Amino acid sequence: MKVPARLWTGLLFFLTGIVFWGSFNWALEATNKESFCIACHEMKDNVYQEYRQSLHFANRTGVQASCPDCHVPKEWVHKLVRKVQAVNELYHAVVGSIDSREKFVAKRSLLASHVWESMRATDSRECRNCHSRDSMLIKLQKPNAQIFHGIATSLRKTCIDCHQGIAHELPENSNQEQIMDEVHAVIEKRNIKCVICHENMAQPPAGEGWD
Repeated sequence: MKVPARLWTGLLFFLTGIVFWGSFNWALEATNKESFCIACHEMKDNVYQEYRQSLHFANRTGVQASCPDCHVPKEWVHKLVRKVQAVNELYHAVVGSIDSREKFVAKRSLLASHVWESMRATDSRECRNCHSRDSMLIKLQKPNAQIFHGIATSLRKTCIDCHQGIAHELPENSNQEQIMDEVHAVIEKRNIKCVICHENMAQPPAGEGWD
């Protein structure tokens, strides 16, 4: 029995679609690996070295959050939008906007502010890839963490407001001091004793770090 030409045509389009989708998705995931993120020396020599010193890179539990975990959404649509925005970053890599340590330091405050604004706009969505406020066992946290998380929630702060320096050095335009002033104002208003937080904020033994 002769197969109709339109059936062959439909099958061809179907197979072409599968190949296109598979190739597109492969390319999307290939650019979503840490090895791709640090392929340029701008990232590898600067922020990546700071990240390697953080608890997101190495900790006692061995749970690691890589560059894409913190900077790329998990949901497909949001991920695609982020990849389109990243074209601008590739452009600046080509023209050498931050191809030296001096250039990077000069632009660091601006670059950091863009990241913070983006994370505030999404209520720190990428932080919540791993951390969920609903899943936190507040009573098992250190006393100061319990207090800070409760106050941050009441002040409608999001993760990035208090944890700007969690994986990278803080640039000069960080507003963490301002946020801490707001938190301390609430602590004073609630008559919370200083010692409850500060006796638990001493430097931990070498090699242990905070949980």
